[in-house]
Formats: sequence, structure tokens, C-alpha cells
Amino acid sequence: MVYKFKPILKTLVWGTEKWVLSGVPGCESVVAEGPEAGKTLSEVYGGPFPLLAKFIDAHDDLSIQVHPNDDLAWQRHRKRGKTEMWYVIRSDRGHLLSGFAREVSREEYVRRVADGTIPEVLSRYDIAEGDVFFLPAGRIHAIGGGSYLAEIQQASDVTYRIYDYGRLGLDGKPRELHTELALDAIDWRVEPDYRTRYEHFDNAETPLVQCPCFTTSLFDLTAPVEKDLGGIDSFYMVLCMEGTATVNGCPMEAGEAVLLTRDEPGVRFEPSGHAKLLTSYV
Repeated sequence: MVYKFKPILKTLVWGTEKWVLSGVPGCESVVAEGPEAGKTLSEVYGGPFPLLAKFIDAHDDLSIQVHPNDDLAWQRHRKRGKTEMWYVIRSDRGHLLSGFAREVSREEYVRRVADGTIPEVLSRYDIAEGDVFFLPAGRIHAIGGGSYLAEIQQASDVTYRIYDYGRLGLDGKPRELHTELALDAIDWRVEPDYRTRYEHFDNAETPLVQCPCFTTSLFDLTAPVEKDLGGIDSFYMVLCMEGTATVNGCPMEAGEAVLLTRDEPGVRFEPSGHAKLLTSYV
């Protein structure tokens, strides 16, 4: 089966999020149309859905934050951890922060959070359309204003907010920080480059990220393409980032997602002109 779901729109102090396929408990996607309209994602999937897919429109900088891994999140909150990835759809002088630029001790981290200089020791990237960043749980990060991107992540809402530029939330109160909780969640290792490098293919599958939490690919299409799903025994999620297309006959436009259940033996993408699609499965 191919399912479309009602989007979940969230207004935040820095911009907006559009959750197009959510397995987060208490904020599950609901089937939008067809004979099973009104059913939740877990009902049509047959159990807890492991991912959350969203579109993020950042007008202002997001907080500097980190997410715990599965073990720590379960120990503290009885929830999943949060590994995620970003695909930049467009950027208006946008930037991202991802990982430490050099070695930082726990003591320096605490001091820099307190005096507001923590951004100075993070790796900053000016971004453009097509940039990809993989963020395993534990990697300190932030999205900068002027960025519009697609995010695929584990179905978790556990975020440790480290630094938020002293701003107020939509309720006019300071937003809660989790500086101490973050200490045991942070991966302190330093990498030479946090950007995901990949080889781009037109009218074919472009692999982007493969990890235990999800496998994600890009389809940049001007012609129909088919893919055998025989080796995927879970689900197949498709996000439309640009243009319009049909997915096994189901129409999609930019900002939408569809879910193919495991009984679909294959998928056929048919773009109307040019379309960019992001696919993911576990």
C-alpha cells in the first residue's frame, strides 16, 4: 500500500517545522485519504514507527544542542535516542554548526556555555543546496537562520539544549537549558570534516547515508526510474523536496511524503519535469 499522511505543523521561536511522517509517541502522523483515512501511522505500519521525517524552515538560528544515544535516552527517559541527517534544499546565506573544531575539555565546555562563547569552538559550514550532514547521537550541532532543509531522524523528541543565545520562547519566558544533562551525551571526538561527501547521479539512485538507524538516498529525476524493493523488509519512505512526481501512481509535490508498506514489491518514480526525492528505510 501507498499512504499519504496529514502534515503536523509546528511554529517555534526560530521558524517552523513541518512533520510529514512522524512515529513520535503522542505526535503520530494520521492517514490523510483513502479507505484507511484517520488511522495512525503505527496502525498501518503494524507497530511503533522508528523514524520522523520533517521539513525545517529556519528564519533564525536554532539552539546549540545534542541528542543522547539509545542507551542513555532509555536509561534517563525510557525513550529512543536520536541520530539524524540533514539534506539542504535551499539556503539564503545559511550556515550549520556540526561537531567540535578542536579538542574541548568538559571544563572548557561548561565555561564557554556560561560566557556565551561555545559557538567559537564548533565547526561552522556555509551551506548550499544539496549539502548533506549526518549527525550521529552525541554530535553537538545547530542549524543557522536562512536554511531550509529536510531532516530524517529516529522517532525521538529527546533534545538537550545547550545554548540558546539568551532569547525568550514564544511564551515570553527563557527557554530551558540542559547544559549538565548534555555532558554525558556529548561525543567529544574531533573529526576533520563533518560534511557528508557523496557522488551525485542523475536519473538513478544516489546513496547518501547508511547507518543502523536508517538508509537514505537521493533521486534527482527528469525521467521515470524504477527500484526493486525485494531486499527491504520494512517500509520505504519518500519525501518530495522539489517539483512534482508520482510514486507508484500516488501524486506528490514539494513538501509532501508518502509511505510504501512492505507488501509493495517495487517502486516507480515518474517526475513531471524535474523532481528531487529523498528516500529512507530501516
